[in-house]
Amino acid sequence: MESGVRGDVIVVGGGVIGLTTAVVLAERGIRVRVWTREPVELTTSAVAGALWWPYRIEPEALVGEWALQSLVVYEELATRPEETGVRMVEGVQGETRLDELGPWAARVPGLRSARAEEYAGRGLWARLPLIDMSTHLPWLRERFLRAGGTVEEQSVTDLSEVPAAVVVNCTGLDSLDLVPDRSVRPVRGQLVVVENPGITTWLTSVDHSADTSTYFFPQPGGLILGGTAEEDAWSMTPDPATAEAIIARCAAIRPEIAGARVLEHRVGLRPSRPAVRLERQVLRGGRVLVHNYGHGGAGITVAWGCAEEAAELVGAGWG
Repeated sequence: MESGVRGDVIVVGGGVIGLTTAVVLAERGIRVRVWTREPVELTTSAVAGALWWPYRIEPEALVGEWALQSLVVYEELATRPEETGVRMVEGVQGETRLDELGPWAARVPGLRSARAEEYAGRGLWARLPLIDMSTHLPWLRERFLRAGGTVEEQSVTDLSEVPAAVVVNCTGLDSLDLVPDRSVRPVRGQLVVVENPGITTWLTSVDHSADTSTYFFPQPGGLILGGTAEEDAWSMTPDPATAEAIIARCAAIRPEIAGARVLEHRVGLRPSRPAVRLERQVLRGGRVLVHNYGHGGAGITVAWGCAEEAAELVGAGWG
């Protein structure tokens, strides 16, 4: 869609996928409204860690390109960390080798095997975007508003009844009922936030076949410890035993974590799907519905790449 074209688009969903998509559309000169059930600070995206890295998301061939497009954007945003919440931070992806990753990995600047003093095992060293969502989500919203968009708190029960020429579905897990799409499943993630005892680098150690993982991310508000990946688990209540196990796993790598004061417990439900759904659908009367959901544990990682593709699909709907 050419810059300056005016139209009526409603993006349903106010998490990182919805807001990023809305920003891209609004900055193309399109009149856009975001409908969100709750303020951005209360969305699933607000709970995220949030490290740039493809995790629990398919299909890999497309994900790599979306992620790399997003990486370029985050690298630029990291020049203004206090404003955008994005910083470039060093760390190690534990129990991972380059030959286990897709072709996208060869295009990540500086990604290399970790040295022995960096990680006691096989791993990859990288300098990647680490995003403070408590700053980044409000910043996205303000960027969208500056581009002429509006945000409205609205609940949606039927996408076909949203009053717009083009509707963009960025509802994540809610697509299970709204579409309805029975292939959408929750993957529960529990985190613990502790006072940072002086850790400046991030670390992850993930077994994709297990429902637990080990990671810590230094954020301005504390050190975020994780985590879990419990499929088809809907509970939003933090489990004390799970929290203790998370702290113990992280402290086994960095002992100073064991004595850190706990600040907060968090739970979020990742919107998992066999593959991201990013496609255009024509509704009755010629209205257009563009789907952009099912990003699993990597919505932040692919947000800008997916937003650009969704914007192209919106453009196709104006012909």
